[in-house]
Amino acid sequence: MKADLHIHSTVSDGSDTMAQIISAAKEKGLDAIAVTDHDTVSHLSQIPDCADLRVVAGVELSAVHRESNTQAHILGYNIQKPRIISDIARPILEARNRNSERQAELLMEIGFRIDLGKLKRADGKYLYKQHIMDWLAATGQVPDMFGDFYQNTFKRGGICAFDIEYTDVFEAVRAIKEAGGLAVLAHPGRQQNFRLIPELVRSGLCGLELNHPANSPKDKETIRDCASRFGLFLTGGSDYHGRYEARPLAVGDFLSEACGVKAIVGQV
Repeated sequence: MKADLHIHSTVSDGSDTMAQIISAAKEKGLDAIAVTDHDTVSHLSQIPDCADLRVVAGVELSAVHRESNTQAHILGYNIQKPRIISDIARPILEARNRNSERQAELLMEIGFRIDLGKLKRADGKYLYKQHIMDWLAATGQVPDMFGDFYQNTFKRGGICAFDIEYTDVFEAVRAIKEAGGLAVLAHPGRQQNFRLIPELVRSGLCGLELNHPANSPKDKETIRDCASRFGLFLTGGSDYHGRYEARPLAVGDFLSEACGVKAIVGQV
């Protein structure tokens, strides 16, 4: 069974709608996908019934290990009590929106033309930096979305290089577990947060994301070893964001291991 279990839509920081993602998955010949939008479960009610494609609603919680200031993203699948996830995620959405609006205001102060009322927003409500960059590129004020301007403005100590405070990573795992879901550590190779795994397991972690564009071959060896030691299943996905991602990827470019499909989708 071919399943891409890490995809983002316009409900968070993806450029494609749910319908476009489903169409792409069918064209790729996938059997299942999971839409794992950032810090929201509002898309749970938007998942359509598809006769030839299983569509799983998930979430990706943005979190941090406070003692070491190490970032960690926690994927949650098969959420039974979405209110619990909404309660922990809503402050992140609101803080990110305020943060992004401040970034847009700073850019306007130095001469960029931005109409906050016309910017695209996640779920029609929440502004991300990707939406700001999309506007600047579409209006010809910057040459592209993720080139030198982006790196020098939103990274590398630029005027918009500031972020928000995220949820405690252990609270994120416990919230997913309390909501009846399965918690998976997303792309550990990206944040190099392997040392958090033992304590995350004690908090209720169920799986690790193995197949992901940010995980190197060495990272994958470590992930497999950790999964074996702690009895975790392995997943995978493209982390698709459409044109809101610097690296060109398509739905289905990275697929889940069979054990992850069985745990999350229920069949292989």
